[in-house]
Amino acid sequence: MNEAIQNMLTRRSCRAYDPTRVIPDEDLELILQAGMYAPTGGGHQSPILVVVQKPETIKKLSRMNAKVMGNPARDPFYGATTVIVVLAERGWISAVEDGALVMGNLMNAAASLGIGSCWIHRAKEEFDSDEGKALLKEWGIEGDYQGVGHCVLGYPIAPSRPAIPRKANYVTYVR
Repeated sequence: MNEAIQNMLTRRSCRAYDPTRVIPDEDLELILQAGMYAPTGGGHQSPILVVVQKPETIKKLSRMNAKVMGNPARDPFYGATTVIVVLAERGWISAVEDGALVMGNLMNAAASLGIGSCWIHRAKEEFDSDEGKALLKEWGIEGDYQGVGHCVLGYPIAPSRPAIPRKANYVTYVR
């Protein structure tokens, strides 16, 4: 089977990361490049990526995300050592879809390198908040961006589970 297809069929979300291992820069750059080459509506490239590896900032984002989730005691980032925040230009017709394609490319690229990943929601609510807007300003991000997702990355501490069987009515053919 084609290696890229095999990678897509076997990639699973990781929800437990080794907190002692950081992704090497060369692997991180490959993952980011895959994200940057995701298709975007009209070739507009509305998404931007913020790579967070500073532990205090990851904890802050985790706390903000857990607050939106309604469970402030939980770590929604599962101990990941890298968080890529995907933002997209608010008002662009396909901003969310563009960001979603970036997220998919990031996760598939990570899997191809043996790195675990998971899409963590609630980025929109996080970065629509005053605290989130302050973070964007602190990071030097200008413009009007909305959160699309957090791609958490790291090395899994447990093997991934096999895929559950796909539902019978997943595909309808109209020929």
